Formats: sequence, structure tokens, C-alpha cells
Amino acid sequence: MLRVGYIGLGLMGAPIARNLLRAGFQVVVHNRSRAIVDQLATEGALPAETPAEVARQVDILCTNLPDSADVAQVVLGEHGVVEGAHSGLIFMDNSTIKPETARMLAQSLALHGVPALDAPVSGGQIGAEQATLVYMVGGSAEAFTKAIPVFQATGKAWTHVGESGAGQIAKACNQIMVAAQMVAMGELLVLAQKAGVDPFKVVAAIRGGAAQCWTLDTKPQRLAEGIRTPGFKARMQLKDLNIVLETGKTYGAPLPLSEIATEVFRQMVENGGGELDNAAVLSVFEQIANVRVGQADS
Repeated sequence: MLRVGYIGLGLMGAPIARNLLRAGFQVVVHNRSRAIVDQLATEGALPAETPAEVARQVDILCTNLPDSADVAQVVLGEHGVVEGAHSGLIFMDNSTIKPETARMLAQSLALHGVPALDAPVSGGQIGAEQATLVYMVGGSAEAFTKAIPVFQATGKAWTHVGESGAGQIAKACNQIMVAAQMVAMGELLVLAQKAGVDPFKVVAAIRGGAAQCWTLDTKPQRLAEGIRTPGFKARMQLKDLNIVLETGKTYGAPLPLSEIATEVFRQMVENGGGELDNAAVLSVFEQIANVRVGQADS
């Protein structure tokens, strides 16, 4: 059985680590905040003090961290993954980071004989908890094949997109669609509410037709129940959109809709909603329209 390390035990990382434990893997964990490490230790995980200590003990080391600089620090910084590099180790990053950072880390790890996979995920906290994540993967085909048992234990689909950085390009494309859907859903819910029509009956009417999408299938029920907690935090959606725009500039690709979505999420974060679910972006439109979706107009 493969030994798997997991670094970064937040909303996504902790449930992924739990699913690896349930699948029977020996799992070594590390996190900046100690409490979740101690909790997972009671569930069978082995705690480690540093990324290097994790790396020394495992066959596949996964990270799930907030941003590009965080991953680079964990891999290349003091007591980082490179200090625990050994023959047979595969590095797999599940974070959403810049494609250029993913390529740089792959090149750095290759100098230590460690193949790297950039393997960001889609599916949010629910997908992490239910082991239904979708993996989009860049890196060597050989390392991808060796990592399939990890994908099987934690996800429902995994695609080898191409060489290093290709997984992060795919995730940027994914976030274009996700952000557009969230903003569009916010607009339609507020329009229905403002027009005096039950917004959730509108969703029921339209999601069986051409408007059907994952967002309308999963988010409205939570909003109808007044649940706006993550999920996937709006500030992280904004971070990902900034990566999208930077990537567009790098390759000269026009991204007008993503620019608009970025501004809407930036307004949400500036309004204090950064810790809410990305579906709560409708709050920006609610504020302008002076309504609260699901409640009588004020």
C-alpha cells in the first residue's frame, strides 16, 4: 500500500486526508495550525513536524495550500519537501496556483529526482468530503499513472491534461466557468426576487433546460435555507480569478467576462464577504437592488 503525505489541512485538505485514511493508506500529515493534525492523529494519521519529515516517510506527497508562494515555501523553503527528497517520491500539488509556479517547482524537484504533478481539484468542500473531486493533472504520464490510487480514493474523475503546468491551465479555465456561473446565478436570483417572483421556483423551472449547470444543481438549495458559509470561500475565488487574469495576460488571451466576474468578487470581498461561499456573490446585487433573496422585499 502506498504511503501518502498530506500538507495543508483546511476545508479541502482535511477531508481528502480522511478519505485516504478510509481507503487504507498510511497517511502522514502536516499543517501550520496544529489542532487539525492532532485530530487526524486520533483518526489514524501520523503527525509530522515539517514538510521534509513528511517527504522522508511517503511515496506520494500532496499539498493543498492557499497560493503560489505558500506552495513554493513548503517545497523549497527551510525544512521543505526538497530536504526530504528520496528515490521513488512523487510530489502532487492539489492547490490552485500560477502555471508558471507549477513549472518552476517541477523543474526544481526534478533536480532532486522527484517527479511533480500539478493536480488542482474541482468540487469544493462537498466533493472533498464525499470523495467526488475532479482532478486535472499536469506532469509526466508515468507519475500520473502511479498516483491513480490516490485519485481513486478521493475523486470521481481524473484527466492527464499534459506536461507540467497543464493542470493549472485547466484549473484556470475551470474557474472562468465557475465564476461566470456564480455571478450569473446571483443576477438571475436577484432579478426574480426584485420582480416579485419566487427565485427558487425560477431555478426549478430553468435548470431542466439549456441553463442547467452544476451551480444551479447544487447551490440554490443552500441559499434557500439561508446557508452562505463555504463551500469555497469567495476570497479564494477572487484569488483564483486573479490567476486567471494573469494567465490571460501571459498568453495574450482576451478574458472580458472574467474581468467583470473578478470585479464583482472583489466588491464582495471589500464588502466583508470574503469568508462566505462563492455563491454568496449574489450579495453584491442584493445590496444594489435592496432585496434579500428568499425574503420579502424591504
